[in-house]
Amino acid sequence: MVTILFALALMLYISAWGTFAASFAGGSAVAPRTGAALIGGGMAVHAVALAAFTAEHAELPLVGLAPSLSTLAFLIALLFATMLTRESRPVGIILVPLVAILLAIALLVGIAPSGQPLAFSGAWFSLHVVLAFIGYAGLTVTFAASLLYLLQFRELKGKRLGRVFRFFPSLPAIDTLGRRGIAIGFPALTAALLLGWAWTVRFRSTLAPADPQVIWGVLTWLTFAVLLAWRHSKVPNRERRAAVASVIGYVFVVASYIVLRLFVADESFL
Repeated sequence: MVTILFALALMLYISAWGTFAASFAGGSAVAPRTGAALIGGGMAVHAVALAAFTAEHAELPLVGLAPSLSTLAFLIALLFATMLTRESRPVGIILVPLVAILLAIALLVGIAPSGQPLAFSGAWFSLHVVLAFIGYAGLTVTFAASLLYLLQFRELKGKRLGRVFRFFPSLPAIDTLGRRGIAIGFPALTAALLLGWAWTVRFRSTLAPADPQVIWGVLTWLTFAVLLAWRHSKVPNRERRAAVASVIGYVFVVASYIVLRLFVADESFL
């Protein structure tokens, strides 16, 4: 039953992306409300699936690759929904496929409990993980907005007023969405790292710098810090340069995750 709910959520997300893609291909100047409604439906089913997983296994879906990816996908969709306006709706053409890919990977791997005992557990562990996921979700939203910004900037610079120009939001609107992603994600990730380190120092008397979770968290935090520096710099074309930095930074974070995942056998690692 839990797997069926996750699969249904995936189908709704894919359907939402299909409406965005069809609207874009048709040269529409407005992203359809149907797409936003399908995203909302997918999130509702996704939330029920996560709750059903928790009820069935007496464990929050925060540990193990598949459950973690599913929760991360939900938080990305939720963060996007909290920022959703008529003008920012087209960002879903990039963001929704990312959500669908994460959930699809989780389903392929198999969304089941890891079965591993954790040294760091309980309410503080749950808060630590959720805050970290919100941080990663914020970075994902910023990436999607930045990619759209660069595409729209290219259209304007080339004076091409075609379907990209009509469908995508204005540059200020896209930049605002990217800023909000950082404004939410950076403090959340900072709090997650501080909480995790406080527990580690308190009970293990060490910062555990070699822990892959710590390495990836620090790399993501540093990426956020660089993005903030770009956005507050006085260089010409600051917004475009910040968008470029956001795309490169996100690719770096994802690549770092893949490398760490390939060389780490710890099932608790996201």
